[in-house]
Amino acid sequence: MTALRQDVQPPAPTDARAGVPGTAANRAVVTGFFAAVNERRLADLPRYLAADVIDHNKIIHGEPDEPGAAFEAIAMQLAAFEPYHARVDELLVEGDRVVARITQSGVNSGAHPRMPRPTGRSFENEAMFVFTLAGGRITEMRAVSDRLGLFLQLGWDWPTVD
Repeated sequence: MTALRQDVQPPAPTDARAGVPGTAANRAVVTGFFAAVNERRLADLPRYLAADVIDHNKIIHGEPDEPGAAFEAIAMQLAAFEPYHARVDELLVEGDRVVARITQSGVNSGAHPRMPRPTGRSFENEAMFVFTLAGGRITEMRAVSDRLGLFLQLGWDWPTVD
């Protein structure tokens, strides 16, 4: 039986993605994005989102399926849920990806494509976002949330198949 040599170290890991911003920069972009959303600074969103950002899991039903549509969707979401707040509970950063686990809360105080008449009811649920970043901006968003819990809390009817 051959003994393992203790003096031999494995090669240091390398990052083959030269030019990818560091974790601190990507963390700052995502936390800045959530701060802008929470503070209703819609004019600042282009600092955090690429102009052609792709939202793979549409934030709001009725959002056009085209790059950059997330800007209008975020504005619609904030108008439908005032007040709205996203508390960042956890961030995991690796290379050009940031995963955010958030708790979001708000009140259905405005029209929403799913519920044109506001219910006035509040909600709180968890959501997970996976952001891809390039050039210091978010270029892709994927998200899942507890939509059943959201619909139950807001008193919305569950969607049916047409």
